[in-house]
Amino acid sequence: MSKIKKVITAGAATAAAVGGARAALKRRRPTRAENGQPVSSTDRTGRNKMVVGLGGRTGAGVAAHRARRVFASAERREELDRAHEVKTAKQVVETLGAMKGALMKVGQMASFLDQGMPDHVREVLAELQQDAPPMSYELVAEVMANELGQRPEKTFAEWDPEPIAAASIGQVHRAMTHDGRAVAVKVQYPGVDDAIRSDLANADALFIGFQTFFPSLDPQSIAAELRERITEELDYVHEAANQRLFADYYRGHPYIHIPEVIDEHCSPRVLTTELAEGARFAEASSWSQDELNLAAETMYRFSFGGIYRLGAFNGDPHPGNYLFRPGGHVVFLDFGLVKRFSADALAGFRRLIEAMVVDESASEFRAAVEELGLLVPGQEFTDDHVMDYFSHFYDFVKVDGEYTLTKQYAAETVRHILEPVGPYSEIRRNANVPPDYVILQRINLGLLALFGELNATGNWRRIAEELWPWKNGAPSTPMGEEIARWTPGPLPSEVLAQLGD
Repeated sequence: MSKIKKVITAGAATAAAVGGARAALKRRRPTRAENGQPVSSTDRTGRNKMVVGLGGRTGAGVAAHRARRVFASAERREELDRAHEVKTAKQVVETLGAMKGALMKVGQMASFLDQGMPDHVREVLAELQQDAPPMSYELVAEVMANELGQRPEKTFAEWDPEPIAAASIGQVHRAMTHDGRAVAVKVQYPGVDDAIRSDLANADALFIGFQTFFPSLDPQSIAAELRERITEELDYVHEAANQRLFADYYRGHPYIHIPEVIDEHCSPRVLTTELAEGARFAEASSWSQDELNLAAETMYRFSFGGIYRLGAFNGDPHPGNYLFRPGGHVVFLDFGLVKRFSADALAGFRRLIEAMVVDESASEFRAAVEELGLLVPGQEFTDDHVMDYFSHFYDFVKVDGEYTLTKQYAAETVRHILEPVGPYSEIRRNANVPPDYVILQRINLGLLALFGELNATGNWRRIAEELWPWKNGAPSTPMGEEIARWTPGPLPSEVLAQLGD
């Protein structure tokens, strides 16, 4: 793919997300932003127009850029390429940052997912990860008054009107409670619920389009799972319950830190938690490799330990949702997109791991993926071919030794899933993503990209065996030894069902 095409990846992905049927909903009043001006229409037609406009601007820009290059010297062409790439990325950031909602989330993912993007382009897109355009103070005060009964300066002893973070659904402010606690207050953008529901209305059409290359996909079940999970993010009471689940289990953990929820200042559109401090991903990524390995080990233990020990996965691993402290201490933020797993789902994960990693049995693994709905049964390809394809996703835990998760590995993982051609094309055409596995793709299409940025190195197999309840492996690192002295919160019944087998 050329550099120019890579630069407009985020715009193309966004256009696809709202592609399909264009039937207009009844117009709603537009959401207000800074200075009371409309930022984006919350109806489907208005938001589609913004995406189409973005596509038109980037497309016209490509045509003009190509024309300029014809008469330029080689050195001048390089300058023109760089300027065009940055300009196009800025157009994407400005449009998606203003639109908020599900489409901005697509841009956030693209900003750290595509390892092939030029660095200067990714730097521009990184603005979507943590600093979207904020809403005005008056809008914040209006939401607070509607949700908690009074304006923020009355609700709190101190209130900072400047947000410390502004993202796809809400923005976060510092405050001090009347009893002296420093807190972070997340306030949902007015109208973002309508905007997201509008964005998600065409999710089925998006996955029907994917069926051209992956005919065995069940678009309705995938779209329904995504719609349910993303819609849950709109309810901050639900997010508070998710955060309590993780906070209760990890309370007192020597490396994993979850801010406590301040219940008396929460509502469906306002979430108040302890104020956490730490370095953002961009700053932490410049630390020593030893520090990066410790941070990655903590992130790994949180993500996979959550699945196997807590029966829950926090499915939004983008850089803005972490705060880093030296020595491997990581604060985990944003629990809106959480998937909870049944005992049957956890048993399925165990079956796949044992067949692939422990027993290394191609026939057992083939039987498992077919019975779990990941692959259409009875196809002509061999068990070994199936094993070879899926083994990529287990490579780093199959090796009992140090393994470095690189940018190249993360990029290959994306291609392994999405590239419709190559030696595994027939397997991809017969593959599916059942509901329990939809959000888990955020590991392959998100978490591994972050590990690639960190060049994370560790014996992931030994750490994984510590986390698998049916293995309960001995501590394999100094961090593991310290964690072994920590007492976790109560285990859910879904996880207890996996112990002692």
